[in-house]
Amino acid sequence: MATTFESLRSEINKGIFKPIYLLMGEEAYFIDVLSELLENKVLTETEKDFNMQVFYGTDSDVDTVISSARRFPMMAEHQLIIVKEAQQLSRFDVLETYAKNPMLSTVLVLCYKHGNVDKRKSIVKSIDKIGVVFESKKLYENQIPAFIKSYFHEKGIVIDEKSAQMLTDFVGNDLSRLIKELEKLQISLPESQKRITSDVVEKNVGISKDYNNFELLKAIIARNTLTANRIVNYFDKNPKDNPMVVTISVLFNFFSNLLECFWVQNKSEQNIINALNLRSSFFVRDYMTALKHYNVNKVMEIISLLRTFDAKSKGIDNISASQGELLKDLVYRIMH
Repeated sequence: MATTFESLRSEINKGIFKPIYLLMGEEAYFIDVLSELLENKVLTETEKDFNMQVFYGTDSDVDTVISSARRFPMMAEHQLIIVKEAQQLSRFDVLETYAKNPMLSTVLVLCYKHGNVDKRKSIVKSIDKIGVVFESKKLYENQIPAFIKSYFHEKGIVIDEKSAQMLTDFVGNDLSRLIKELEKLQISLPESQKRITSDVVEKNVGISKDYNNFELLKAIIARNTLTANRIVNYFDKNPKDNPMVVTISVLFNFFSNLLECFWVQNKSEQNIINALNLRSSFFVRDYMTALKHYNVNKVMEIISLLRTFDAKSKGIDNISASQGELLKDLVYRIMH
């Protein structure tokens, strides 16, 4: 039966293994983490010498994989077979013959990246009956701050909401790139320090703690024209580090959520949190402030403006205006 990343990781950590794992999907990070975890948990280092084999789909054949999987382990409870880049394995569907009658002492891990096996296929149904089918989906950008906090929490490190949002705005939902930045931050911390702040992010990642989308949004919410203009001017001078498409995405997500708030009957903080399914109470104050400064008609106008300027930033109905000029015009219209 299909399962979640967290529940599957917990099961593996407890030493509960299934005969076959089909790890498939667009997000390679979760597939890599689970396959590495199985590699570390199924066998001891000594047992790996005789009981672990790694195949690559590009230069392996399905018959060899099946033949290897049917062997008995040597002086161990299990043997581990990992097929990396399984999406490149010719005649992949032939694995169904093995899935229907697998060796219970073998743990076969199929790492099928950058796509999914059609769930209607009988091979998926056969694996699902005896093993695990896990679909690794790309995270939405609004899920990234929670992912960052969870990543550091497991390592005994605390990161504040602003820093997590700064990293999200800078990297987006590219987990392979994000993990590199998170590892860089972890290494940069002195042993006695277990907290990542915006100062740490600025110093080690290169994101300004004062001039970023997080601070721009805060200025717009508070209708602080001076701060907003100062940030926009900084963006204009540093366009590579502050692409307009990211800024528009941040603003669009906020104002789309803000529009929903107008239909919440009792606009208490808790009701707003519930209505928007916010993972943290940290951001609810922004919505409460924005509700005081913007009415529903203005918010609908802003959403329309964001769509228009998004198109202009991509060259539609825009002959010569630069990204910086467009952003200055957009922010002016939002705040007036």
